[in-house]
Amino acid sequence: MVRIIPMASSSLHLVSLRPSLSSIRFCAVSRSGVSLSSQIPSRRIAFFHLASAVPQSQIFGIKAPNLLREGKSGNLAQASTVATQEDVLEWVKKDKRRMLHVVYRVGDLDRTIKFYTECLGMKLLRKRDIPEERYTNAFLGYGPEDSHFVIELTYNYGVEKYDIGSGFGHFGIAVDDVAKTVDLIKAKGGKVTREPGPVKGGKTVIAFIEDPDGYKFELLERGPSPEPLCQVMLRVGDLDRSINFYEKAFGMELLRKRDNPDYKYTIAMMGYGPEDKNAVLELTYNYGVTEYDKGDGYAQIAIGTDDVYKTAEAIKLCDGKITREPGPLPGINTKITACLDPDGWKSVFVDNIDFLKELEGV
Repeated sequence: MVRIIPMASSSLHLVSLRPSLSSIRFCAVSRSGVSLSSQIPSRRIAFFHLASAVPQSQIFGIKAPNLLREGKSGNLAQASTVATQEDVLEWVKKDKRRMLHVVYRVGDLDRTIKFYTECLGMKLLRKRDIPEERYTNAFLGYGPEDSHFVIELTYNYGVEKYDIGSGFGHFGIAVDDVAKTVDLIKAKGGKVTREPGPVKGGKTVIAFIEDPDGYKFELLERGPSPEPLCQVMLRVGDLDRSINFYEKAFGMELLRKRDNPDYKYTIAMMGYGPEDKNAVLELTYNYGVTEYDKGDGYAQIAIGTDDVYKTAEAIKLCDGKITREPGPLPGINTKITACLDPDGWKSVFVDNIDFLKELEGV
């Protein structure tokens, strides 16, 4: 729910963020092939920002422990902090969250739409041009946005190429027959970077392809799936740190973790439900690699939440960085908050009710 356009500069690495109605816009290599080298705030908004006057424990409805009433004032700050953190983490677990869409930039929107619809079987769900701000959006996927994880493409006028970097990995798509899908992609002139075959160290049949901008897609052979667009893979420098952050701050579940010492990488699947029914975040740690070049192509994942204000507080308590304080986007009522994970990957949380209202207005 954020969109990104470049600044008035010849460098594609400098971009500016401008909120818009439906999005804040805010290298494709193998897992191991990585180089080592406004509006007036509501009373609720004001409430959440009166940190000096209103303790966080009151924000989340916590009562001070008995020891505080017994005169042990020296433990006041510590006890209050512990209670607040526990309550926040419990709320995060109960919040109704879903991965809504993934946002990234492309150099030729019509070319990408043609590739995704003809080669990958996606549908163009909607398209929106904002000429006064010189960008166009296209939403594609395998089902309606109110129930499916979809792709949000951003085309910035006059920008034909982006640096994908080494940190972004790939998107995953579940298909019935990988070999047939690869044959179709080849027939349409698509680029296959890994022929169909069992995954290293496993039995699942996969293949890798590249879209016209160089973004990699992993094709995974599975039975019928309610969520064909099933993965976003990002590389991280400390897997345990990332798992802890996504569990506590984002309320995700560690679905599985697999170490591959022969190929010197470890993966962790994080999400809000089973892999065969939900889109998941695949975190990859390559042995000895702690930093990656993120480029300027990939932008962020958007996640639905029942309360962006509490979400922001939880992220702060888990040492996450808020890049946009919670509140409505200028000129519209959709409330969002944006943050960075420990590796600098961006996510945007969007109010669930506002998101559905936004879709109704399309």
